[in-house]
Amino acid sequence: MAVADSDSSGNAVPRALWPGLALAALGAVAFSGKAIIVKLAYRHGVDAVSLIMLRMLFALPLFIGLAWWAGRGKPPLSRRDAVAIFGLGFSGYYLSSFLDFAGLAYISASLERLILYLNPTLVLLLGGLLFKRPVTGRQVLALAISYAGVLLVFGQELHLQGPDVLLGVALVFGSALSYACYLLFSGQEVQRLGSLRLTGLATSVACLLCIAQFFILRPASSAFAVPAEVIWLSLMNATACTFAPVLMVMMAIERLGASLAAQTGMVGPMSTILMGVVILGEPFTPWVLAGSLLVLCGVWLLAKWR
Repeated sequence: MAVADSDSSGNAVPRALWPGLALAALGAVAFSGKAIIVKLAYRHGVDAVSLIMLRMLFALPLFIGLAWWAGRGKPPLSRRDAVAIFGLGFSGYYLSSFLDFAGLAYISASLERLILYLNPTLVLLLGGLLFKRPVTGRQVLALAISYAGVLLVFGQELHLQGPDVLLGVALVFGSALSYACYLLFSGQEVQRLGSLRLTGLATSVACLLCIAQFFILRPASSAFAVPAEVIWLSLMNATACTFAPVLMVMMAIERLGASLAAQTGMVGPMSTILMGVVILGEPFTPWVLAGSLLVLCGVWLLAKWR
């Protein structure tokens, strides 16, 4: 598969799409693996505050390095930039990550990923509510299809696991809403700072907030008083499921554009379901399959009709 670019003489030069498609798919699968790792860590008795602290502690040097690398030769940050970065880091990476980790203690990895995949629909709804952006009838139909899929999986999980699922869904939905706010308000800063620099800086802020939260709520002596398996899982979460996917998705967007990269990222929810069944032993039922297909169909239609 290839597209055509133009060289300095104006001639068409074919450019292969497969490297970008591979990066987008691998990035989506790696992001989705985060939920699997968190569920595995919870089996060792660790709580959300400790788990997210370990993840962010290991990720912090990587994102500081990314911010430095992306900011080379760029103007220094203004006070306005610093305030915006703090707010975006709080909403997009600290609050959304903490709510997500907390919610995973109560719901399956499959349902968590489907809820988070509603981000484009939440951005559309918030844009309509806050900025009076028009929402068409087709977009409303796409929203209805996506939310019907989540409700289908939620109803089955509520039946199987009990009322705690309500709390888990509320926490993960809050995570998706928080990240949607980040996406909605980050556009201007992305243009000013660039996506990689903003991601590095905002995520570094979130890392520091998660680490500070732990030392406020827990004694310092308990920071590494967890099973060795939790340390290794957190290290894998920070590198393979947090930092590496950020780079892969950014490189995919450069090669494919945001729309095609996002469509390729639809493999993420399905990979979470597959890993949940194989690694965690989560049930795979026709209801889960039908709900997943509805969510993916709704998001695909929303991207197409926008």
